Amino acid sequence: MLTDSYGRVLNYLRVSITDRCNLRCIYCMPPEGVKWKPHENILTFEEIIRLVKIMAALGIKNVKVTGGEPLLRKGASSFLNELKTINKIENVTLTTNGHLLGKYLDEANTMRFPLPNGINISLDALDGNRYKLITNSDNTNPQDILSVIDRLLEKQITIKINCVPVRSVNEEDILPLAELVNDKDITVRFIELMPIGCASALLCVSGTEVKAQIEKKFGVLTPLDSISGSRFIGSQFVGNQFVGNGPAVYYSLSGFKGRIGFINANTHNFCEICNRLRLTSEGFLKLCLSSDLGLDLRKLIRNGADDNEITSSIIETVNSKPRTHEFSKNHEGMSKVGG
Repeated sequence: MLTDSYGRVLNYLRVSITDRCNLRCIYCMPPEGVKWKPHENILTFEEIIRLVKIMAALGIKNVKVTGGEPLLRKGASSFLNELKTINKIENVTLTTNGHLLGKYLDEANTMRFPLPNGINISLDALDGNRYKLITNSDNTNPQDILSVIDRLLEKQITIKINCVPVRSVNEEDILPLAELVNDKDITVRFIELMPIGCASALLCVSGTEVKAQIEKKFGVLTPLDSISGSRFIGSQFVGNQFVGNGPAVYYSLSGFKGRIGFINANTHNFCEICNRLRLTSEGFLKLCLSSDLGLDLRKLIRNGADDNEITSSIIETVNSKPRTHEFSKNHEGMSKVGG
């Protein structure tokens, strides 16, 4: 079991496989984009698989694949398939903007690859004009992404839609997004804007405010933990359905098939139950989203370190995991670390 100096059990690893993205979301990346990392600096899939196997032996059970946009990387479907075969890894999930999701589904079906246990889709607006404003792209209509979600539901894949409400930008999309769970067995999560990188110039809409809007329109949100009898920490389930590994708090609405979730990183610090580590596309093991503390695993691998040396270095490093986050406008931004 992998623990830090505060006794937190670390069983969740977010793995960024590329820094490249086909969108320029206003809270993630400047409109002109950023300078991409040189290809030779990015971990190979073989290197990532080796590291995940080492960390699985230490107690990592849940892996989320992120980017940039992970489906931009050639071979992503084969990589996701291989992750699912690693001993002791219980759940493999994917975070994507959905633009390439249909193509990925077609490829996975052709190759007969199993799909991830769950897929998170970033969808900050259902209105086409506001979606274009947020993403700085008009290549995909939000309705096209909803069509892919219907395909995934037919395959009984757990779906979470992630929305970051931004003041005076997409507030009008909060209720239409929440209403999706009326007849779809999905989770729509509202994530408070974290003031890092280019997002520091934007204004957050608090989770409390979003919750109030939803309740005014649709009725009382009932905490799922009061139904299940447990506070969701670590692997989270609704009945037999896996819904997540992280700090989100989930609610039901009377008569609705799906769930509403909130991740309130700014107004409700959840660092005391943090169970995650992050592996950047360049192979740096980040201990906290807002901290530069960590371990250069790429350097260890490419300098010939064996598995025992890497294991010892990871165990030693995680003891420096900060007790709490400290967001800064100088942070390099979500696109660099995989969220």
